[in-house]
Amino acid sequence: MLHIYDAAAELGYRPTFFLRMVQQCGGLEAARHLLDTPAPSEGFTRLWELGRLDLSVEAVALREEFCGLFTERQLEVARRRLEEYRSHGC
Repeated sequence: MLHIYDAAAELGYRPTFFLRMVQQCGGLEAARHLLDTPAPSEGFTRLWELGRLDLSVEAVALREEFCGLFTERQLEVARRRLEEYRSHGC
C-alpha cells in the first residue's frame, strides 16, 4: 500500500488521507475499508484522471498474490469499479 503512495507522489499526486489511513490501520485494513465503501474514493478518481488505475487499491486487491486477502464481495467491488471507470475513458 505504501508503494501506491510513493508511485502516486512521483506523478505529483500525494494521497495524504490514504497514507494516514495506512499508517493508522495498516495496509490491509485500509484496503478493506476502501473496498467496503459504497463509492470509489477521491484517490481512485484522481488516479483515473491520471490514467493510472493500476495504482489503485482496487487493482492491487485483484492481483493474484493479494486476492486471497479479500472477500469475494470486496473483489467484485474492485472489478466493477475498474470496469466502470475504464469504460468511461479519460
